[in-house]
Amino acid sequence: MSQASSVVGAARNALPGLRLVAGGRSREDAAHTDAPPDADHLCVGIRCRHEHEHDEEKRLAESRRPWWVRARDRVLEDLDAAVERDPAATSRAQMAVVSPGLHAIWAHRVAHSMWQKEGLRLPARVLSNVARTATGVEIHPGATIGRRFFIDHGMGVVIGETAEVGDDVMLYHGVTLGGRTLNKGKRHPTLGNGITVGAGAKILGAVELGDGAQIGANSVVVKDVPGNHVATGIPARHRALADREDPYEAMFAEPALWI
Repeated sequence: MSQASSVVGAARNALPGLRLVAGGRSREDAAHTDAPPDADHLCVGIRCRHEHEHDEEKRLAESRRPWWVRARDRVLEDLDAAVERDPAATSRAQMAVVSPGLHAIWAHRVAHSMWQKEGLRLPARVLSNVARTATGVEIHPGATIGRRFFIDHGMGVVIGETAEVGDDVMLYHGVTLGGRTLNKGKRHPTLGNGITVGAGAKILGAVELGDGAQIGANSVVVKDVPGNHVATGIPARHRALADREDPYEAMFAEPALWI
């Protein structure tokens, strides 16, 4: 959004790729008005919830393009998301060569497409194990992962079979999206769009995290977290933004979030 360009520039030093909107206004606009932000439209995360309203239409249009064009564009999209969120990144080429998080998600995209065919499920598991050995990231081929997903550092991340991850989600190292039951049904978390999960956090069971939720480092989440809430601690407790709380400042009010 053009309105938020100045905010994005200022935020990149602390969290590359952060986009913050309150009640449809940028932080800069909100600073020049006395009206409190609309709590229903507060957005804290990589992308704002309302930016996903037309995603379904876009996906339908994209499905009509040749597969190789879609694959190329998805790779470039992943690279751009990684460069935007990693302050140490210098170029697409660098990230394509040295980012284990990107290598893990690219391997998963192939394995996941194989998983959809019953006869290819064993090769899909083999590919996921090879990727785990190479990257230190274990993603079950059955997990559903959205666009512009990024794992920073990568090592020690585990994502279970029935996990569902939305668009613009970022995980730090040591994150587990695990289960709490031996039943074969839905047993892993569902993450919405624009979520950040801090290093070492464990999200366990078939819990749901709403769009824009932020999970602090080393937190253990065993209950649902509403959208645009910050959750920290063991077990994790979440809080919403206060009526006049600046969404930008709220991101840094919880020191454990970025450890």
